[in-house]
Amino acid sequence: ITKMHFQWDWLCLGVLIISSVTAEIENEENLDADVEGEDFDMQSQEAEVEKDKPSIEIVYQTPKPTGEVYFTATFDGGLSGWVLSKTKKEELDDNIAKYDGRWEVEELKENTVPGDRGLVLKSVAKHHAISAMLTKPFVFDNQPLIVQYEVNFQKGIDCGGAYIKLLSSSDDLNLEYFFDKTPYTIMFGPDKCGEDYKLHFIFRHKNPKTGEYDEKHAERPDVDLKKFYLDKKTHLYTLVLKPDNTFEMLIDQTVVSKGSLLENMVPPVNPSKEIEDPSDKKPDDWDERPKIPDPNAVKPDDWDEDEPSKIEDPDAVKPEGWLDDEPQYVPDPNAKKPKDWDEEMDGEWEAPQIPNPKCEAAPGCGEWVRPMKNNPKYKGKWRAPMIDNPNYQGIWSPRKIPNPDYFEDLHPFKMTTVSAIGLELWSMTSDIYFDNFIICSEKEVADHWAADGWGLKKLVASANEPGMFSQLVTAAEDHPWLWVLYILTLALPVGLGVLFCWPAKKTDDYDFKKPDVSKQIRKGELKQEREEFEDDEIEEEKENEDTAEDERREMEETKGELIKDTKKMGREASLSEDEGEGGEDIDDDEVADEEENEVADASQEEGGMSNKSDSEDEKKEADEGTGDHPLKSVRKRRVRKD
Repeated sequence: ITKMHFQWDWLCLGVLIISSVTAEIENEENLDADVEGEDFDMQSQEAEVEKDKPSIEIVYQTPKPTGEVYFTATFDGGLSGWVLSKTKKEELDDNIAKYDGRWEVEELKENTVPGDRGLVLKSVAKHHAISAMLTKPFVFDNQPLIVQYEVNFQKGIDCGGAYIKLLSSSDDLNLEYFFDKTPYTIMFGPDKCGEDYKLHFIFRHKNPKTGEYDEKHAERPDVDLKKFYLDKKTHLYTLVLKPDNTFEMLIDQTVVSKGSLLENMVPPVNPSKEIEDPSDKKPDDWDERPKIPDPNAVKPDDWDEDEPSKIEDPDAVKPEGWLDDEPQYVPDPNAKKPKDWDEEMDGEWEAPQIPNPKCEAAPGCGEWVRPMKNNPKYKGKWRAPMIDNPNYQGIWSPRKIPNPDYFEDLHPFKMTTVSAIGLELWSMTSDIYFDNFIICSEKEVADHWAADGWGLKKLVASANEPGMFSQLVTAAEDHPWLWVLYILTLALPVGLGVLFCWPAKKTDDYDFKKPDVSKQIRKGELKQEREEFEDDEIEEEKENEDTAEDERREMEETKGELIKDTKKMGREASLSEDEGEGGEDIDDDEVADEEENEVADASQEEGGMSNKSDSEDEKKEADEGTGDHPLKSVRKRRVRKD
């Protein structure tokens, strides 16, 4: 417990130190801010001047294609080759149908690359249309189609698109009349409205039987596209179509969707071989009900459908002090009729109603009504239980017939030739930036083009990004609760480091309570004394065993000598009595027996004295054992030798 308290003390101390250091830094920053307040205006002006300068030196050169291309546009030289639409949308009012949205050629507002300019959509809630002819038409034959361009939603995006259209080649194509109904072959690019973030890939497929065109939409990507619309960075959008009828959509050179023109388009390119017969009708006796009411069920006799669901509570009692004669609302006594009140026009004026002040202290006012409670007898309307329908025939569907419009196009890649590119957009957000369009067939050419344009923008944006600390502070300003997370994240490793890495002394206390004296003995000393005590006992036991063995041998030798001496003395006494008194015969055996008994008695007495002496010694040593030390008082067995 003492150790845990010690470690928690260090943890709390570490948190306090961190808090004090943070407070000191904030105080210094505030002091510096006060001291430098006079120079703020000058520094702000300098910051505004240097704001548009990149943090690293970039030498920009207009990208140049390294291989065969069908179209390129960098806008560094302006809108050369681009045509603004002069028409209007159909089926709309004239004031909103015109394509009068404004386009400009500008540099990026943030992360600017000096000299690199792009096409910028400037107007809000207006229709925009601009287009350009390809260097040479693209024919869908045996070469892949690669379409690539850059987009930057400089102000984010609320509702609007940034997609492009590859216009179908035709003899009557006039770019000045480019509008939403102009035939196109492919539409590709980002689009967003509300919380619906899309990346379009649509192509118009020609029905080989009827000659009509149908739009085929690629399935939605599985990735989250939200960040590409809201981070205000320049992103690279790429579409790759291959002669084997496969496609890929990439953002920033990363595949976000891929599939097959034959399998991953909605609706499918090729229709079904069979369709439902439009003339087939469901029979009148066709039963689609899987469950029916049990026809044999009978309503119970005690089922009362007329019982209400709620009844008055008969046990309720009107609260004491209820004011039956007081209304809940009374006219406001302080209200006054407005001066402009005209009773002929407005009717008789009445003061507005306010809560009755007398009802505030009372449990209630007005007529008291018993509260309602659930009716225990209520069962509702009786319905027969449901059972399986024995006549169930399943869900009816019309029969299938061969599709008269069926066809099979195994090469949907062979689309209508493309001869122009256009942007026909409407947006609720301005400053949508477009740059570095390219249409080619070789991936290496598109990658090199991206490196010379988008790659530099990405490099500048990365260099201008704030450090991790600034990003954390910015996030905490938007979400103040993150400060708590930051403090805990910083304090936790410090506390754990102090808790587990700080050297702590091990103090194990042993208390020996004695009648007179108590001492504290360390663990090492206790262990050593225990070992010494056990060694002493072993040695004493060995000595006692040897001593006892020697005593037995000595007693046996003494006993033998006594017997011999007794026998000898008996014989001598017998001879003297015989000689002196002429007398009595004494049996040698009896004399020997008596001598042996005497010796045995003497031995018993000696043993009893020895036992008594031992018990007295043990008591004495037990009394002495409560003295100076519980382990040092070792009982020494005394060996009695006579």
